[in-house]
Amino acid sequence: MKKNLLFFLAFLPLIGLAQEKQQFGIKFHGFVKSDLLFDSRETVNVREGHFLLYPKNEDLDPNGTDVNAQSSFNLLSIQTRLKGFITGPDLLGAKSSAYIEGEFFGTTNADINGFRLRHAFIKLQWKTTQFLVGQYWHPLFVTKSYPGTVSFNTGSPFQPFARNPQIRITQNLGAFNLILTAMSQRDFQSTGPIGPSSTYLRNSSIPALNLRFEYESTNKEAGRSFLLGVSANYKSLVPQLETSNGYATDTKISSLSFASYLKMQWKPVTVKLYGFHGLDACNLTMLGGYAVKEITNKITGEVAYTPVKTQSMWLDVHTNGKKWQVGVFGGYTKNLGTVDQMVVPAQFDYSDMTFYSRGSNIDHVYRTSARLIYNNGKFRAAPELEYTVAAYAKNSSSYDEYGKITDANTVGNFRFIMGFYYFF
Repeated sequence: MKKNLLFFLAFLPLIGLAQEKQQFGIKFHGFVKSDLLFDSRETVNVREGHFLLYPKNEDLDPNGTDVNAQSSFNLLSIQTRLKGFITGPDLLGAKSSAYIEGEFFGTTNADINGFRLRHAFIKLQWKTTQFLVGQYWHPLFVTKSYPGTVSFNTGSPFQPFARNPQIRITQNLGAFNLILTAMSQRDFQSTGPIGPSSTYLRNSSIPALNLRFEYESTNKEAGRSFLLGVSANYKSLVPQLETSNGYATDTKISSLSFASYLKMQWKPVTVKLYGFHGLDACNLTMLGGYAVKEITNKITGEVAYTPVKTQSMWLDVHTNGKKWQVGVFGGYTKNLGTVDQMVVPAQFDYSDMTFYSRGSNIDHVYRTSARLIYNNGKFRAAPELEYTVAAYAKNSSSYDEYGKITDANTVGNFRFIMGFYYFF
């Protein structure tokens, strides 16, 4: 009897471990990717040109030669990615899981090749309700419908592109989904007097909020699906806690943004359409931000702010072949100037305005691209040709009182990218 008891006690930890293994599990997936890049001119980009936004403006030397009219190439593997899918026992009557994803993109240009966190979240799934907490895509980036470009920019600056720490609740109502998200900022930050920082949102004491409503219908037998959604986003920032004259301040700048999207899929082809109209979109890797509207107190240095309006749209169409796919993308974004008129001298130029914004000297940007994707088992080869044009203000006096550009000069860049993937 004692021997049996000792035997049971010796193997009890192993029995518990076996049960734990049955309850918990992790599966690793990902891909190795290398991108060959060629640009016809210098560009505004991230990570040595890998994440392209738009071409740089002309920079004329004393002879009138454009310094930025220089072609370049690069070969990078920093988008190589590792994903971990974690499953566990039921919790509070819900299926529990977690997800973690990283890549070698780095967090800054100086940190290129560094391993960085992309996603890390816990998810509880009930029959009709889902609770998610952690870092994930900003809800304005719709994971069910986004550009299928080979380029890592994924349609930026036309498509909102950001990942945020968040709490997200999704309620399924049959064919309808209602999604509420509260967010902070980490890698994709608002900008202000000290540059990009999460402190502006943190000091507002209010998380960014998003409400999304979508309708989805799927007919698997016919190979058809339809997705339609609308989204509203609110954000409040405190750009500084101390004025330039040394006085305490808590002046806020608040903004609203709206988006709508449509996806129609048939067996041979998929069509996606997205539209955005909003304020202070800098943290979404888009044009926009805010500006100083006026100095409200010259003694203390207190200022008031006004957000910059941005409008964008994109269309993506591609075939659905398993081995071969052909796709085209087109995007357009427009700088609509500030909401309020800025109080500046009667004869003024750009130097009289203070912008905390991306592309405040750009009137509009547009892009067209075409891609071909070849899949063979776990291997993929994907060439893409992309043409992006940016319209820059001609000089410092090419602005009105709303910061809108009245006279612009366009520059364009051709990019060829060849992506090689191996999935695992």
